[in-house]
Amino acid sequence: MRATYITAILIAVAILGWLFSGQLNDGGPTRHPTLAEQNRLNDARQQDLTPTRVRARIINASRQVQQVVLRGRTENKRTVTVKAETTGRIIDRPVERGTAVKKGDLLCQISMEDRYAGLTESRDSLSQARIEYQGSLKLEEKGYQSATVIAQAKSRLAAAQAELTRAELEIQRTYVRAPFAGVVEELQSEIGDYVIPGTDCVTVVDLNPMLLVGRVAEKDVQLLKLDQQVTGIMSDGDSVSGPISFIGQQSDSATRTYAVEIQVPNPDYRLRSGLTTEIRIPVAEVMAQKISPALFALDDSGTIGVRIVNEDGAVEFHHVRIVRDEPDGVWVSGLPDVATLITVGQELVVPGEIVEVDFEAVDEMPASTMEPGEPDSVSNPDHGATAPATASQFTSGSATKLAASP
Repeated sequence: MRATYITAILIAVAILGWLFSGQLNDGGPTRHPTLAEQNRLNDARQQDLTPTRVRARIINASRQVQQVVLRGRTENKRTVTVKAETTGRIIDRPVERGTAVKKGDLLCQISMEDRYAGLTESRDSLSQARIEYQGSLKLEEKGYQSATVIAQAKSRLAAAQAELTRAELEIQRTYVRAPFAGVVEELQSEIGDYVIPGTDCVTVVDLNPMLLVGRVAEKDVQLLKLDQQVTGIMSDGDSVSGPISFIGQQSDSATRTYAVEIQVPNPDYRLRSGLTTEIRIPVAEVMAQKISPALFALDDSGTIGVRIVNEDGAVEFHHVRIVRDEPDGVWVSGLPDVATLITVGQELVVPGEIVEVDFEAVDEMPASTMEPGEPDSVSNPDHGATAPATASQFTSGSATKLAASP
């Protein structure tokens, strides 16, 4: 019984001692470091860390043409269905589908029937009316004819002349001719068909010039100008060019885009209507570099850009704008004229971080903007001189030790 009391007393004394020691050591509330102290601590820790090793290459800017690229198609300038203007039976149709015709070529011929007889009658009536009118004028000179009779003779002469003109036009209407040069696309009438005014005969399409049609976004429409030269790339790789002939003034209510038309010559009818075309419209010249699209990254706001290393060896994030894309890379603007582009390890670093750079070999670097035959060079900041670049200079080292000359 005595041992149990002693044990309980010892436990109680230990607890009281532990609680009492906490009160004695309590010097007040815990103090947290300030923001400046935390930044200095982070900087010290950063300096203690080994710099991240990345691979990079020096890229030089060159002058490039910025283009507005549209997806469009070819479209013939006009399509006309030529119709009959008189009544009769088709007795000849000298064209077939695909026949190239010139303006005025015969498309369909309608039977003449009694039109020649009507023409002869109109001519005789005109001769009679002319004789009567001239006779009335002679009688008037002698005072034997009144002005009323002369006016009636003149009216009959005019009516006879009009009737002859109608008879001649009726004969001309039996020949249905091409209104312009083009190609016969459809045949609506065959030999033996009976036609009336308004009956379709042949459809003719005008293929020269050919139109390239597309729609441009509202942010780019102000960059376009009439008569501006444009290039069209066909689906088979062939290219055509011509001036802008039309820019729409009203946008599409659904897409907010504007219609654009470009006229391109097509004298041999090589281009067909409806072909898919990539329309490239040059709008400005900018300094740009070609990079791989795999190097693109997004910042916190979702803007596209790439990471480079500045002269102090620190990582920088630069927003870029795509000028144009090619099969082997993308031309972008927004970088310094000479930039050290991170090609491997860009996803492991953040802006402001100091890195160690391994430069790519010379033969892996893109061509510079220097004249052909002029060696690439690097400036040595320690000596201020410019010397030809060699492969050994780009094997490894810090970004603070190397920089390409512009």
